This record gives sequence, structure tokens and C-alpha cells, in this order.
Amino acid sequence: MTSASGETQSAPAAVAPGERGALRIADRVVAKVASQAAREALGGLPKDAVPPHATVVVHHEAVRVRVHLELDYPSDIGSRCAAVRRHVVERVGALVDMEVPEVAVHVERLHPARTQGRA
Repeated sequence: MTSASGETQSAPAAVAPGERGALRIADRVVAKVASQAAREALGGLPKDAVPPHATVVVHHEAVRVRVHLELDYPSDIGSRCAAVRRHVVERVGALVDMEVPEVAVHVERLHPARTQGRA
């Protein structure tokens, strides 16, 4: 390279990949990924349900997730919560490359199924 004064400048030395810096993903982004994963795991939501939302605590390369959701009733609450846990661990791990040692699922509300013939 030549500068405006006519001096020749050398190209900057290549920096090793491990010394280039770090990528930090904001906690709120991780929480949004976890919320979306919970929505995916549940499939359809009850008619008046609030979509799932998540809060996270990130420490180094691990994230602890707390998901708040509403479910229809009657349903197998335990298996639905387990499916949410599995999917959140899988998606957060894949998309933000963090370990997820804990997912706490809080069922905030149950929406009873409306049965026909009841007044």
C-alpha cells in the first residue's frame, strides 16, 4: 500500500482467530429465543392464552431459563412441560451455542376446555 506521502505501508498482520475478540449475546436475545422455543413446543395455544415468555440468567457459557406459560386443561401437564423443557434446551443450545443446565417451567394458568351442552 502507498500512503498519500508516497511511503509504502505494509498490510496489518493477521490476527489469530482466538485473539480476535468475543461474541456476546444479550440476555434479552437469549430470553426471546427461549420464549419462541416454548411456543414451538406447545403448538397451538388456548384461545385466551398469553404467549409463553421467558427470563434467563446467563453465567459464562451457561444459561438458566425460567419459562412462564398457560396450558389448556384437561391435558397431560407433565408431558407438555417436559416437551417444553427439551425443546428449549435444544433450540437455545443450537441457536446461541450455550449450555442449558436448567429450565424451570411455571404454569401460570390453566384454560378449561369448553364442553358442548354445558350452560
